[in-house]
Amino acid sequence: MKPWDARLASLLIRPLRDTPVTPNHLTSVRLLTGIAAAAAFASGVWPNLAAILFALSNLLDHTDGELARLTGKSSRAGHLYDLASDAIVHVTLFVSIGIGLWNTGAGAWALPAGVIAGVAVASIFHIRNLIEQRYGKAETKQPGWGGFETEDILYLLPVVTFSNALVPFLAAAALGAPIAAGLVVRQFLALQRTPHQAQ
Repeated sequence: MKPWDARLASLLIRPLRDTPVTPNHLTSVRLLTGIAAAAAFASGVWPNLAAILFALSNLLDHTDGELARLTGKSSRAGHLYDLASDAIVHVTLFVSIGIGLWNTGAGAWALPAGVIAGVAVASIFHIRNLIEQRYGKAETKQPGWGGFETEDILYLLPVVTFSNALVPFLAAAALGAPIAAGLVVRQFLALQRTPHQAQ
């Protein structure tokens, strides 16, 4: 079942089909929106705006791929640009939350917690990219339920900020992201032990 956010992205980009807009243009907008979210989080002053910008960036992440499929403009370079943008946005999310909480006096622990979560997320993106290159995109598919994927939980970030719950969110990320990274490493090692699955 196609994720709900991908379906919405597909509807939103249809008017762009016969325009000069390319998938890479949309990737750039997604990247800039994500960086703006990170800057707002790091300031410690606009967490609600930051969360909304991040949710928008997450939705925009699906538009480039949908436009590429609709117009036949898929490319290896575009795919790599999309992957790099995803990694940058998600890694800077956690680091910038740590910076923002540290700047606003939440505690000295916030900055290292943000870095820990960010490094773990970077590791996840790197290993998943290796898995895709060696074993195919199907092996990187995330679990889904009723049109929602695991990463869709980040759409709830505005709820977290409006509830003033960034501190427990970051603490959970600092604990959960390394565990998730370990699971991805385990998947990669398991695939290496079954070379018949390699492409």
